[in-house]
Amino acid sequence: MGGVVDDMTLAEARSALAWWLEAGVDVAVQEGPRDWLKAPAPRVKAAGEATSPPNVVQPNQETLAELQQWLASSATLPLAGPAAKRVLPHGPENAPVMLLSDAHALEDAAAGQPIGGEAWILAQRMLAAIGIDVDDAYSASLSSFHAPGARMSEQDRAACAEIARQHIRLAQPKRLLLLGEGPCQALLGKGLVAARSHIHKVEGVRTVATFHPRQLINQPSKKSMAWWDLLLLMENES
Repeated sequence: MGGVVDDMTLAEARSALAWWLEAGVDVAVQEGPRDWLKAPAPRVKAAGEATSPPNVVQPNQETLAELQQWLASSATLPLAGPAAKRVLPHGPENAPVMLLSDAHALEDAAAGQPIGGEAWILAQRMLAAIGIDVDDAYSASLSSFHAPGARMSEQDRAACAEIARQHIRLAQPKRLLLLGEGPCQALLGKGLVAARSHIHKVEGVRTVATFHPRQLINQPSKKSMAWWDLLLLMENES
């Protein structure tokens, strides 16, 4: 599936096997060929459709460390407020995969990271299934806050998209996995259903969209679809 893969430890192998079983994977290949690289139909803008509002945040940091510090301290970020809990990214630069997740749930805020609780356990299994150690992956989210009851406006989404693009440029991952509806709308301008099963480029990085692990826990039938998304993500560049 591309790249150099280190030998798995016994714990990593068990984690990967657990994911494969949950995803219903019982064969190594499909029965028939599939054109993964087929481009989606172009979206035609409807008459009178409003254009996206201008971004309200313009991140100008020059290093990943500076951006992380800004995310950890700025009071002007989208959804910031007295009741909001800050949730910060983690992982190394130049990671083989960067995870960009959807809006936070309570368990994410409690864990203080973009994906928490049972969803993070499943995310680790997904990474192990494609030969990536969890410590080698970079994990971030569209918003830096868990804000109970808050709704992300179009202006907030545009600002979050600008921050995410700068985040990707500075983190410099080899591949990008968008988890959930929010990142797809912000960075691709389309919903998850339309974004899935296609290769995209975000800031020059090979990008694939799939379901958030939290959604897979609630809808296990989608795990086999997520497995094909992971395979598409890790295919060799053409």
